[in-house]
Amino acid sequence: MIKKNLKYILPILLPLIIILLPADSFGLAGLTLVEQRVMAIFVMAALCWVMEPIPIYATSVLIIVLELLLISDHGLWFATNGTPQLQGHLLSQSDIMATFASPIIMLFLGGFFLAIASTKYRLDINLARVLLRPFGHQPKYVMLGIMLITAVFSMFMSNTATTAMMLSILTPVLALFGDKDSGKVAFALSVPVAANIGGIATPIGTPPNAVALKYLVNENSISFAEWMAMGVPFVAVMLLLAWLLLNHLFPASVNAIKLDIEGTFLKTPKAWLVYGTFLLTIILWLLGDLHGMSSYVVAMLPVAIFSIFNIISKEDLKHISWDVLWLVSGGIALGLALDKTGLAARTIEAIPFHHFHPLVLIVGASMLCLLMANFMSNTASANLLLPLVATLGASMHSLLPYGGQMVLILSVTFAASLGMSLPVSTPPNALAYASGHIRSSQMLKVGVILGLSGLMISFSMFFVLHQLDIILG
Repeated sequence: MIKKNLKYILPILLPLIIILLPADSFGLAGLTLVEQRVMAIFVMAALCWVMEPIPIYATSVLIIVLELLLISDHGLWFATNGTPQLQGHLLSQSDIMATFASPIIMLFLGGFFLAIASTKYRLDINLARVLLRPFGHQPKYVMLGIMLITAVFSMFMSNTATTAMMLSILTPVLALFGDKDSGKVAFALSVPVAANIGGIATPIGTPPNAVALKYLVNENSISFAEWMAMGVPFVAVMLLLAWLLLNHLFPASVNAIKLDIEGTFLKTPKAWLVYGTFLLTIILWLLGDLHGMSSYVVAMLPVAIFSIFNIISKEDLKHISWDVLWLVSGGIALGLALDKTGLAARTIEAIPFHHFHPLVLIVGASMLCLLMANFMSNTASANLLLPLVATLGASMHSLLPYGGQMVLILSVTFAASLGMSLPVSTPPNALAYASGHIRSSQMLKVGVILGLSGLMISFSMFFVLHQLDIILG
């Protein structure tokens, strides 16, 4: 009984112990009361995200509420024995609440508006129908087309929604394969693999990218176009590798496949407005250096346009992935607390990272994130690790010859999206596994190979870009 309830007991018990223990019990000299409470919140968040006693988005909401209660300037009373130094630096309640409306949240909100509008006006289905035509009828080339289309959609839409749509398109195709034809496995795996990889290409493609943007500021800031300049080539290489791997592991026996996707482009005024807004938003995102608007400002254009012209109605708003927005905002709030209270810097100082080779740190942090992302939400993994590695990267001058803080952050971010070895690793994996065409051992083999290969490819790409002083200057 105790073992069964352990996932409910630990997230409460351990943070409580941390709060009640004397500050000097943690080996961190001069730990303040505020930092001790942030440590308890961090442990609670980690346990809740790993063990999931409550939904992962609820954990993010709990983080923000606990910060408001325990470490904000308008929270609960502090027992500090009259010594302000023991209390530590309190956070502004406005700063904590602002994480719900961070520019990064607005960026994702704009992406959700584009995705909902494109689905409502069948832009996604019709694009898939048109773009798959050139790939013919040979199974391996049809699969390549499906992977490319899935990856492109995942750059601007929810990976989960993209996977659901593409799997529905694939359902009649999978019926063409015999029960023992391994090609069925390849096709069923191709969609979640492409969706997971494709999200890496843009800042709005997957939540870990949004979390990373929080720490890519000042001299490390990166524009939408600069992210795509790195992300799109990486995704292209990974898609080619995944395609070759799936064809090698699960060759198809059928000789020809015909995809019948019905539909035509809508030609109503609202449909044309959706097409134009979608195209305009992407162009503005890519040309940020020319017009001067940030990607966050551009993201608000489809929100305004679709709302004004009732393209997105109040009923459509119910389909926005609010849980994802809350999940990201909780991660931002956790990072804010770790940074502003000084706990992240104090923790980094207490561990002799400066004695490690910079490459060991980059590889080690990325491997840790990859491992975590296979067993828990990739967003939660990024939320937990990025505040710490961002602080570490800022304090380690030995990282500069290898790209500095930016390379460390991007390596961990890319690793979060490469965690796709299990059905529970990502929602696209879960959807594909639920189709009944894939065994978990088959998913594991493909996920492990692509995850480790992706890390090596990303390290090589970041090294070359830094050496050539391109983006990673």
